Amino acid sequence: MQPKVDIMAKTSLIPHSFRFLWLVALAFALALSLPFAAQAQQRSLAPLAEKISPSVVNITTSTVVAGRTGPQGIVPEGSPFEDFFREFQDRNGGGGDRPRRSSALGSGFVISEDGFVVTNNHVIEGADEILIEFFNGDELKAEVIGTDPNTDIALLKVEADGPLPFVNFADSDGARVGDWVVAMGNPLGQGFSVSAGIVSARNRALSGTYDDYIQTDAAINRGNSGGPLFNMDGEVIGVNTAILSPNGGSIGIGFSMASNVVTRVVDQLKEFGETRRGWLGVRIQDLTDDLAESMGLEATSGALVTDVPEGPAAEAGMEAGDVITSFAGVEVEDTRGLVRQVGNSPVGETVRVVVMREGQSVTLRVTLGRREEAEGAVPAVAAGPDSEDEPDTSELLGLTLTVLTDELRAELGVGETTQGLAVTAVDEASEAFEKGLRAGDIVTEAGQARVTTISELEERVEAAKEAGRKSLLLLVRRAGDPRFVALSLSE
Repeated sequence: MQPKVDIMAKTSLIPHSFRFLWLVALAFALALSLPFAAQAQQRSLAPLAEKISPSVVNITTSTVVAGRTGPQGIVPEGSPFEDFFREFQDRNGGGGDRPRRSSALGSGFVISEDGFVVTNNHVIEGADEILIEFFNGDELKAEVIGTDPNTDIALLKVEADGPLPFVNFADSDGARVGDWVVAMGNPLGQGFSVSAGIVSARNRALSGTYDDYIQTDAAINRGNSGGPLFNMDGEVIGVNTAILSPNGGSIGIGFSMASNVVTRVVDQLKEFGETRRGWLGVRIQDLTDDLAESMGLEATSGALVTDVPEGPAAEAGMEAGDVITSFAGVEVEDTRGLVRQVGNSPVGETVRVVVMREGQSVTLRVTLGRREEAEGAVPAVAAGPDSEDEPDTSELLGLTLTVLTDELRAELGVGETTQGLAVTAVDEASEAFEKGLRAGDIVTEAGQARVTTISELEERVEAAKEAGRKSLLLLVRRAGDPRFVALSLSE
């Protein structure tokens, strides 16, 4: 009897097994049919918000500003009603020329239990007093440890009676487009407001040299500046800095400075009270297809050196016209990447820099200087041979060119040692005009060789044609700033 019972039992279970599998398949199909947003919303952000809130702060700054001398903004200056409105202001305590106190709001977050706070530089810039409000209602005055206008980051410090709740930075390079993020801050003075969204894009640049922004559609408004952008682990991957908006409110395009940039700045502000970025000592521009062709290069990757003033690169033997292809063992894709990599390198470090020079790879060892000390330096322009005996003008490549004289140097406002050919006119139908060349520009090199006479330029044109080049590379200076331009050669 026992074997028969076992068989019956197994037989009776067969329909139930199929029913179970069918239910599983149905549930799976229904799950796939749910909208993506509905699936994403199944996980509440409340636990994360509760975890990170104590480390986020509201920032209030106050500044004493000079009083206005008249009723600006009410009537136009010089209006017959100006005296009337000035008297009205005085009667109502307007005090036209008396100093007044201005306040501003922003956000920030605590990064250590001993009271270091990160925010945006523009939140606290020029402030006479900075007040930090914590999630529990406590308020403390803060002092500025250091600021970096280049990345719009500021480091503050508060003195508390005990350890403060804080958050850690994450590796922003690990953030992927589509990852969920949470922004928290003080939008429009509302205080401790949470918004959620995704990473919309990476490596955005706005206007700064060291820009590396994470773009997000999490709501960011005025007052959110300096607040943190969190990943789902409650780690900071960015500092909310700017929005793109036609009306001043959030339209879903916000920008947070990547945490990998912020941490390097914060570490230097902690140690030195200022930033100390590496400096190579070159002026560079991106390679274009026509520039690469004129130089005989197969690709446009790298950074083209347009000028080498006195500094680390010059001491190492770098020359204008070199193409930097590798810096400290890392391939150089473009100028933006090189600038960021050099800036992130320690001052005084000796690095290997590989350049392409006249078709050959050359390795240089450069000891980096400090950018902050070098900013504002004016690059020197090497003098060439006297060209007084050359023909006065010539028309080439859509340009009317003349040898520089003392009178022209004075007229153009360039130094006595500047040598080259002055552009006195540009054919508006020419490629030169299309690429931005204008009267007043100075051509100092052609085909990566210095030109100081008309005949030298003609020789460079002929040499390029004989070599089968389709274009000629010119180094052009305008108000001291150099750039390379490739102009097509006529058949």
